[in-house]
Amino acid sequence: MKVMQAARTERMVSVRPPARVRPHPAMLATALSTLLIVAGCGEEPLPQACLQADAGAVARLLHAAPEDATLSGGTPLSACVDRAESDAELQNLGIVFVAVADRLVARSRHDARAAYELGFLIGAAERGAGPTGGVQGELVQRLQQTIAFNVTPAVQAEVERGIAAGRTDG
Repeated sequence: MKVMQAARTERMVSVRPPARVRPHPAMLATALSTLLIVAGCGEEPLPQACLQADAGAVARLLHAAPEDATLSGGTPLSACVDRAESDAELQNLGIVFVAVADRLVARSRHDARAAYELGFLIGAAERGAGPTGGVQGELVQRLQQTIAFNVTPAVQAEVERGIAAGRTDG
């Protein structure tokens, strides 16, 4: 038994700790530049037009839709939804979009054009959220809820026409 313990001790003593490897400065520079490149390859930032858009700007855009359905700089509403990465950006966008949607719902009962504009807004948001939806999908769902209980069959047809146009041109 003492022989086994001595053999174990001998083996343990003969094991050397691993040598410290100091990275070469060129290796560090390469690793750092690769990290910066990968970090910079994310989504494009939210366009200024989206950050500056208020309810009036969105309402004017919708009034001109589908022919001229962009914010300043040619930014479509779908790009705003797609590129909103932070909760704050999406919340601010949602506040503006929902305020416009609520006004359009109130007008859509007697104004077919308002129903079309509401649909366009919903379709553009759907386009920006994409098939996976994610957090942007919550905005789409909230916009869809604005019409859930307030739409007659005639208004619904205009909303659906607007949704189709918004998915294409929004």
